[in-house]
Amino acid sequence: MLQTTVRTILTRELYALRRGVEAYPDDASVWRMVPGIPNAGGTLVLHLCGNLRHYVGVVLGGTAYRRNRDAEFSRRDVPRAELLEEIDAAIAAVARGLDATGDDALAKPFPEKIGGREVMTTDMLVHIAAHLAYHLGQFDYHRRMVTGNARAVGALAITELPPVA
Repeated sequence: MLQTTVRTILTRELYALRRGVEAYPDDASVWRMVPGIPNAGGTLVLHLCGNLRHYVGVVLGGTAYRRNRDAEFSRRDVPRAELLEEIDAAIAAVARGLDATGDDALAKPFPEKIGGREVMTTDMLVHIAAHLAYHLGQFDYHRRMVTGNARAVGALAITELPPVA
């Protein structure tokens, strides 16, 4: 049950991230730095996708992805088309990882130590969702500042949650 909920939330947020990337007018604007903001929108996309592809795709789903966290913060001028491909790969990693996570795994420690310590898989999944939402908000503010367009892209849309059956 928790896997389904987390998958719904992560996928919803990744589609909002995708719409946000598409809302930038060109490839350069997603990389424009704003005074007082430490990361460009493109950096946040690379970081979020790397995080999800590793912790959900590799650790829970057994994918062969190799994370390069330093590159998530140092790469620049990645075209929007490539950022969209990263988001699509993260969506697939979320599906694979959470489909591979049985209820028994939720009651156990996460298979990889985090910050040198063990955490429960349920706690890690909630943390991953909160991490994505936190950075999605930063991304959306970057997009609005850079483009001058306050139009929402449907982040955290309640209407994208499944209705009660």
